[in-house]
Amino acid sequence: MAASDGERDRPESRPAPVPGTPPKPSLPARLRGAVDTAVAAGPPPGPSRPGFWRSPLRGPWLTAVFGLALLGGVTVLFVTGLLSYAAYNPDLAAVNDQTPDKGWLGFYLFTWPTSPYWLYRLTQGVHVVLGVVLVPVLLAKLWSVIPKLFEWPPVRSVSHGIERLSLLLLVGGAGFEFVTGILNVQLHYIFPGSFYTLHFYGAWVFIGAFVVHVAFRLPRAVHAVRAGRDAQPRAGSEEAAGLVSPRPAAPTISRRGAVAMVGAGSLALLVVTAGQSIGGWWRGTALLAPHGRDPGPGPNGFQINKTAGSVGIRPGDIGPDWRLTVRGAGRQVVLTRQELLAMPQSESALPIACVEGWSTSDQQWSGVRLTDLAALVGLGAQTPRVLVESVQRGGSFSSAVLAANQARDTRSLLAVRVNGADLCLDHGYPARVIVPAAPGVHNTKWVTRLTFGDPA
Repeated sequence: MAASDGERDRPESRPAPVPGTPPKPSLPARLRGAVDTAVAAGPPPGPSRPGFWRSPLRGPWLTAVFGLALLGGVTVLFVTGLLSYAAYNPDLAAVNDQTPDKGWLGFYLFTWPTSPYWLYRLTQGVHVVLGVVLVPVLLAKLWSVIPKLFEWPPVRSVSHGIERLSLLLLVGGAGFEFVTGILNVQLHYIFPGSFYTLHFYGAWVFIGAFVVHVAFRLPRAVHAVRAGRDAQPRAGSEEAAGLVSPRPAAPTISRRGAVAMVGAGSLALLVVTAGQSIGGWWRGTALLAPHGRDPGPGPNGFQINKTAGSVGIRPGDIGPDWRLTVRGAGRQVVLTRQELLAMPQSESALPIACVEGWSTSDQQWSGVRLTDLAALVGLGAQTPRVLVESVQRGGSFSSAVLAANQARDTRSLLAVRVNGADLCLDHGYPARVIVPAAPGVHNTKWVTRLTFGDPA
């Protein structure tokens, strides 16, 4: 006969434990038992053995020096990277935003200013050049802590497990961010999907792990640096943290020499990279920068990112039949190039600066102010944001939305000439946008339509 619900709930109806049977251990107790067993068994053969890594240089001091250098450098990298994303004004329109569903990660976004006009040239130049310069420091830091990646047992406690997880995300995130960034700088981006999306989310994963790691390690790093390079703790001690070899090999270089060698590598990368952003005679030293060196003489002799051929521009697109359509406030005006040239012409001395870190010196642009074009459709001083569209058939950023402050700036032009000559085809003939402090890809080339206000 089946027991009633009340009978099943009575304590006397439950199975009684077998006398003499020990209670089942809790999950934390089982984990501690597994750790104790692993420790007692000792590490497996290979890199987990204490004597496997024999460099006499490894230790808290060397790791701390590289770590503190990265702490400062990565902080600047992260901040300038956030500014680079903000410069695209990603909240304006979908054509500007290559990172959908960013949610609260975009909490800091603001309307990118147009002054000083060299702002993006500075922030993105620092971001890219510093990223390249930090490569030797990053590699040296990873080399100095490589025994930690194989320490035994892998996890000793909950807090140690969190630290290990942050280390995995830290190393993986650093590798991903530096590799994708450098490939993009060299115009050899080979990863699937948008660089902006992957680099943006990867940066947040990396910086989260970086903050956790710093919280765990910063006090130790400061203590190690203060103690000095010769205050090497004994192997196996908590202070050594698995870095000091119990059987070190004979030294071939001092710790100070190792730091100097890494610094020399970073300095060399600075010399062969920074010229692409600094300009002047430095530009000739930018051996590792695709756009770093002098592109040739003439009024149009300055750097070009994408050529007309690479984005599918055809002769008919920019020939005598080319027209500029200006829309806004329910009105539309269509202009030929001759009619555009007949309008009042203004001049602006502005550089082009791109996400890859390269930039031009100031070029003398001439053309029609965006505010004057807005006035053609009845929009004067209160010029709203504007959607700029190109005739290009392929490639990214065939259109972009400029914020109202960018459209209203008197230096913002639909340029038809540069340095006293007509634009060449690769620089955007018959007309291109030039805006102070804007990323290069927002200075749209081969413009065919301007739509002021919200597109219908």
